[in-house]
Amino acid sequence: MSSHTCVYLEVGASRVFASAADWPGWCRSGKTAQAALEALAAYAPRYAKVMKLPEGGTKFEVAERLKGNATTDFGAPGVPAKAEARKLTAKETERLISLLEDCWKYLDKVRKKVPQELRKGPRGGGRDRDKMYAHVLDAELAYASALRVKLKEPDRKALLAAFRNPNADAKWPPAYAIRRIAWHALDHAWEMEDRVP
Repeated sequence: MSSHTCVYLEVGASRVFASAADWPGWCRSGKTAQAALEALAAYAPRYAKVMKLPEGGTKFEVAERLKGNATTDFGAPGVPAKAEARKLTAKETERLISLLEDCWKYLDKVRKKVPQELRKGPRGGGRDRDKMYAHVLDAELAYASALRVKLKEPDRKALLAAFRNPNADAKWPPAYAIRRIAWHALDHAWEMEDRVP
């Protein structure tokens, strides 16, 4: 395995996301590309609690620079990389699914250990634990439509089935969808940890 971590840089007008290409969920943002890469490196120890990173994981190599969009500037990685458009092998799919499941397990573990009422933000805002968790599930329900999967309620098994047998008309390729869903799960798991009173 390479001693460098390949990274996608998604550059918006006001925010840049750095996403580890082969490590779903390891994704941070900053106002500049350098700030995003520094944030990604700073979160390596936290990500390592979710799954073991390769040696030299914080030596980054930019694999693609993506032009961000309104979603990028709003605060979420919103653009698939060109490399993510290629058809995955069954082995690649199963590896990414396994990593996504690790992110979900970590979120569930954090949810069990943090209190229901979390510390509020500087202006008194922010969701409490169960509302934040419900938000993650609701987002996954919305993400299902980008995979051309019709769901009436959150269903992670249906998402996994869509990754294994992708719809040709899907808006998101499986690799990007897994990266986005894993990021969202960990972003809120880490927020819960950071907002424990």
